[in-house]
Amino acid sequence: MLVSAKDMLNKARDGKYAVGQFNINNLEWTKSVLLTAQELNSPVILGVSEGAGKYMCGYKTVVGMVSGMLEELKITVPVALHLDHGSYEGAIKCIEAGFSSIMFDGSHYPIAENIEKTTELVKICNDKGLSLEAEVGSIGGEEDGVVGMGECADPEECRQIADLGVTMLAAGIGNIHGKYPENWQGLSFETLAAVKERTGDMPLVLHGGTGIPEDMIKKAISLGVAKINVNTECQLSFADATRKYIEAGKDLQGKGFDPRKLLAPGAEAIKATVKEKMELFGSVGKA
Repeated sequence: MLVSAKDMLNKARDGKYAVGQFNINNLEWTKSVLLTAQELNSPVILGVSEGAGKYMCGYKTVVGMVSGMLEELKITVPVALHLDHGSYEGAIKCIEAGFSSIMFDGSHYPIAENIEKTTELVKICNDKGLSLEAEVGSIGGEEDGVVGMGECADPEECRQIADLGVTMLAAGIGNIHGKYPENWQGLSFETLAAVKERTGDMPLVLHGGTGIPEDMIKKAISLGVAKINVNTECQLSFADATRKYIEAGKDLQGKGFDPRKLLAPGAEAIKATVKEKMELFGSVGKA
């Protein structure tokens, strides 16, 4: 059964660890994440961007696939199905489809409009028992067509959004989606500390978890980050394992590739990546 992310994030905040959000893109990807979470007894958040939702034939299809897997694979750890960087319209559609957690990314709006739309979604999510993530300060890089310059959030604006009653807050602190460039300046812990001071016990979210050095990850967790998003690293490991399989010329047999065998190395690579991140975030054994 899908659950809200609220309890798992509150426990992570209090226990000084972070729950991993791993974005999913297909059946094999989802299965790998769920099996690894069960093996490590770790809570997990499955992230779905609007683009991935469309690719997988719509939000209802995603809910059906994940719900079926929870039952068939006998998954007992807490699992939240979360819209990632959703528009207001996308958030409403995912709520209607049965997602258990929603992110409304209003960071590109003026703060007044961000507050207005977030306020409406707080009421809807509270009524339905769903968790809600909001964002202040655009996350850098590009993910599924969502582009940000990596600006640092205004801590006072973070307080205004947190005071609306959202479950968790994503604040830009110099983090970006995708690969980090060589001249990246690192995370702004000064900004993170200021956001934490103004938002109190609010669980904070770090997007762009791929490529951030381990010491920065651990410091971010110590300053209130309770959820860390990973997408690019899973994409890279999946693609690299699949490429190596094809280049090795396996399973040709004059009939082409068996798709189940073709995708198996990528699925195993996802498991390894998820395990590594869960261990780094400290969520192993915390379900």
